[in-house]
Amino acid sequence: MTVMPLLHTDRALRALAAVLSAAALLAPLTSCSSQAAHEDVSSSTAGGTSPSASAPEHLGVTVLDTAPLPADTFTQGLEVDPDGNLLIGTGLNGKSRLLRFNPGTETPLEETTLEHTYFGEGITQTDAGIWQLTWKSGTAFLRDSTTFEELRRVHYDGEGWGLCNAGSELIMSDGSAELRHLDPQTFEELGPRTEVTLDGSPVDNLNELECVDGAVYANVWMSEDILRIDPASGVVTAVIDTANLNHVPSADPNAVLNGIARIPGTDEFWITGKLWDELYRVRFE
Repeated sequence: MTVMPLLHTDRALRALAAVLSAAALLAPLTSCSSQAAHEDVSSSTAGGTSPSASAPEHLGVTVLDTAPLPADTFTQGLEVDPDGNLLIGTGLNGKSRLLRFNPGTETPLEETTLEHTYFGEGITQTDAGIWQLTWKSGTAFLRDSTTFEELRRVHYDGEGWGLCNAGSELIMSDGSAELRHLDPQTFEELGPRTEVTLDGSPVDNLNELECVDGAVYANVWMSEDILRIDPASGVVTAVIDTANLNHVPSADPNAVLNGIARIPGTDEFWITGKLWDELYRVRFE
């Protein structure tokens, strides 16, 4: 056994004591830094919000023009045809119609009436013709685009509310928070339905629809808002507030905003409501 000289042993002991003292001082700082880093990570994911998630845009409407509409028009579906005329599908049993007219006039160019047992809902144009939904009858009518003659009728489950043509598919609302994807020719449902969410929460009462450049614009029943939706994910990408339309409120609680039609070749839309006597030509900004 080798014995270390006394001087060397003393120096070693003093060095060891210094190291232990420094470690004791550094320990709290290391612990605090680790805790702070953990808190930073926690705060960045608080509430389950991903740092990459983006909030929806909030837009309003700029009114460019107005056009008259018969006051008894219970608007359920609204589109612009290739000639610039308006197609309107209306509701109520015994009063449900499909009509075409030129904006600025109140006399229809074409018109057909549904059987009194049907409550008409949303409409959309396709290469096969014009599809028209019904509310609780589970029946959709396919009509000739020019004459409105019935070509055939098909059955679907549940209620029919809104309908629009996305090109390779039709998109349909049924009053829930879900969008259905349908074959434009046969009306058969394609694949799973898409749940619509705003800031992570489902949005129900989706009503009249308009498909525009890969997005779906939707009225929300009993709301002054129009939603712009990504139909693949269901995420609401914009909320459009229409409160500044200055439309005179009706005593009828059913007279709510309902009707969106993009004017082809522009960034403008016609919008209206059930039992409204005016159409508004607007831009969403």
